[in-house]
Amino acid sequence: MTITLPERDWIRGITIRQPWATCILAGKNPENRPKPWSWRGWLLIHAGQRLERPALRDPLVATAIRGRELHLGAVIGVARLIDCHLDQGPEQCTSPWAQRDAQHLVLADVHELPLPVPATGALPAWKPTPDLVAQVFQQLPDVRR
Repeated sequence: MTITLPERDWIRGITIRQPWATCILAGKNPENRPKPWSWRGWLLIHAGQRLERPALRDPLVATAIRGRELHLGAVIGVARLIDCHLDQGPEQCTSPWAQRDAQHLVLADVHELPLPVPATGALPAWKPTPDLVAQVFQQLPDVRR
């Protein structure tokens, strides 16, 4: 399936600590954040420089990252942010990844890059350079502009 990307101001980067960034590539949804996001659209999934070691002991995380390399300081994938909402309780937010009382960033069209692209991110969301975007989407021939 080919996905055509929009024009103009259509993409942001999101920096996420490892192992959570890799968990997203393995199906983690939603991404939990303390504040709501008004942005909707494509996101570069950027693995931050820090590894959150205690998370590695979580069985859900351990299963998701098994056999995967935990890259640091690089864009490792892309996804489309389609919604952001406050946790609605276990009856509505049934994902095991959903944290209670958090904002849930709902992702779709998640694509893992074959090769990570080294990059410096920022918090909370940042505008990637055109060169970085080109390097990322060069690896995703089914996602084009």
